[in-house]
Amino acid sequence: MTDLRIPASAPPAAPGTAARPGAVLGLVLAGQFMALLDVSVVNVAVPTVRTDLHASGAALQLVVSGYTIAYAVFLITGARFGARFGYSRMFRYGLAAFTAASLACGLAPGTGWLIGFRVAQGVGAAVMVPQVMSLVQRLFTGPARVRALGLYSAVLAGGMAVGQVVGGLLVSADLFGSGWRPVFLVNVPIGLALLAASRRLLPELPGDAGRGFDLPGLLTLAAALGLLVVPLVLGHELGWPAWGWAMLGGSALMFAVFAAVERRTAVRGGRPLIAGRVLRAPGLLPAAGAIFLIMAGFAGFMFAFALHQQAGLGRSALLAGLNSAPVAVAFGAASLLWQRVPQRLHRPLPVLGLALVAPGYVLVGLLLGGGGTVGLPEQAVLTVTGLAAGCAYSPLFARALGRVDPADAADASGVMVTVLQLGQVIGVTLLGTVFLGRVSYPASAAASGHALLVTTAVIGCALAAAAVLAGRTGRAV
Repeated sequence: MTDLRIPASAPPAAPGTAARPGAVLGLVLAGQFMALLDVSVVNVAVPTVRTDLHASGAALQLVVSGYTIAYAVFLITGARFGARFGYSRMFRYGLAAFTAASLACGLAPGTGWLIGFRVAQGVGAAVMVPQVMSLVQRLFTGPARVRALGLYSAVLAGGMAVGQVVGGLLVSADLFGSGWRPVFLVNVPIGLALLAASRRLLPELPGDAGRGFDLPGLLTLAAALGLLVVPLVLGHELGWPAWGWAMLGGSALMFAVFAAVERRTAVRGGRPLIAGRVLRAPGLLPAAGAIFLIMAGFAGFMFAFALHQQAGLGRSALLAGLNSAPVAVAFGAASLLWQRVPQRLHRPLPVLGLALVAPGYVLVGLLLGGGGTVGLPEQAVLTVTGLAAGCAYSPLFARALGRVDPADAADASGVMVTVLQLGQVIGVTLLGTVFLGRVSYPASAAASGHALLVTTAVIGCALAAAAVLAGRTGRAV
């Protein structure tokens, strides 16, 4: 059983919680898994949504991306809510909102309603998810924290892969003629069970009532993230209109305004949204940069690989998901087991892992570039690539958060979860644009394979840059 220790600066846990650390961790990670699942599970339901609701292409794009946009924009805000009102309380509120919005999505009578409920689902996830990392930071210390972060990493990898498999199974089953609706409704009984369990298991860690919201910081950061994420998510589908480029330019301006607002708040003795000492935590910034590139490469590859299989090779969504499983399962397994590597290799492990990941993706592209099917050689390369990625990612995450003061757990977790989410969004968006810009479907398997090869070459370059950043993170936790 994982060891649980309460730091001296953290409030005491609820009675009995310390005896069941595995249950507490399992509970919050289950909520995290649900939120991640909904990023990808909807993709395979899009064709049936189009038919059932007579949705346009732009509306379908908003059904898929409305969740992601809201999730990314409000993550930092959700983290600050946890610090102010209590991590466990906000986890439950976010979970309740996510569950209710899932029910509403499953019962939505039209496309407009579905888009609105998807946005609400994303807001609920943004309130819930940062509390997971904050609870881990506040409740676990030392090796126990590193193991908990490994489990977190495994859930992160698993959610992305399992989403496509679960979505394919639910849509294919067409339960009671319900088509796409079980993709959302499956969250309801799980969410209700987690809510019931959370009242018994989660320790009450009260927030800091004197901690301000830094409303100017919240508003400017939300605006900056919104201006960044919306055009990146919708740009390719809409042909990169002028307003998208204007929003990207506005995003850069708003990030500069946010930095100025935060400096002014600190000078006046206030509590900025992201404290400077959090960003100065040893290893956090280079680790965050490397993790951003790892997640962008992983998410972008999963998107392009699934699309190549379905649109290029004519495979079913379920088979495409199963073929994507080895890299995700290996990623998760390595995230859990990397500490078993000899101690002398812990410090160079992220760089060594990335030295294998970068050429691994490129090799997959070379093997499939001619339009061939996914066989044992490709699966073997994917497995090794996933293992190497997990060996790089999880130690980097431990370095990023392992030396953050517990009092700054909410701010640090908000930063890192936002980095993770933006990495996934930007990876799918930019690498998806690289892939789709080189092939128009319907297309031959060879043309689709060539597009995949170009995409994996770009991913390889990004992960080479991640290796440089990883080398600057210092010693492992």
